[in-house]
Amino acid sequence: MLLVVLRTLALIYIGLVVLAWAAQRKLIFPASRGVHSTPASYGWNYEEKLLPVMGKITQVWFIPVEDARGTFLISHGNAGNIADRLDSAELFRSMGFNVVLYDYGGYGNSTGKPSEKRCYADIRAVWRYLTEEQGIPPHEIVLFGRSLGGAVTCDLAPDVEPGAVIIESTFTAMPALAQEVYPFLPAKYLVRHKFNSAEKIGRITAPVLIIHSPDDGIIPYHHGTELYERANEPKQFLEIQGSHNYGFVQSMALYKKGIDDFLRTSRQHRSVSGKNAVETP
Repeated sequence: MLLVVLRTLALIYIGLVVLAWAAQRKLIFPASRGVHSTPASYGWNYEEKLLPVMGKITQVWFIPVEDARGTFLISHGNAGNIADRLDSAELFRSMGFNVVLYDYGGYGNSTGKPSEKRCYADIRAVWRYLTEEQGIPPHEIVLFGRSLGGAVTCDLAPDVEPGAVIIESTFTAMPALAQEVYPFLPAKYLVRHKFNSAEKIGRITAPVLIIHSPDDGIIPYHHGTELYERANEPKQFLEIQGSHNYGFVQSMALYKKGIDDFLRTSRQHRSVSGKNAVETP
């Protein structure tokens, strides 16, 4: 009888492992197709661009402001799509920055399926669009990534020379996070999409700001502190309060000041080092 029970439990466990492996794309990339708002909904002028990426299309919104201090290239988290990031666009526009939003493959109006490889190809296509087609100098671009977008940003940032890099509420690597979320499974061995920011962040030469909340219930705080430890100088850490998705809203005054202070000091550092930097007032 005991042998039968153990055999049944083993089969159930194996079934869970197979299910987790098969369902990981939907778990990692819970994409939303419906684009419910556009910058025009806020009364903003913008340019929409459909970039060819890996034989598919990546949708981009370039939202300019007059006399811009620089340009924020935003890589968003794993849920929703660019329509859900217009609040962040509004914040950075209010700080005097152009904003660029784009969707990964399989999100919004971007065609194809999401994957680690596709995300990396998407952000590189957007970088080329900004630097080559829009003619924006690399040192005037702030690479900003939140959650999954931080991992996407960490892949591009070592290979280019942006004015600054901001990584918010991001994990060290997907296998490590998966093992914490599913400790009863060999999760770290099942994950196909690695997103290993911990291995890449130490190769970034631009000033880095890490933002994380100890209240984050989705990506534990220690992921942020470990990324900070692995980053090169000049670097800063901004501790905010609040949940994973709304911490920046719940800590708005601190959040906005922290980013402004970081950009100011990063400009000073790059001026001393002889490099250009994002403009600060």
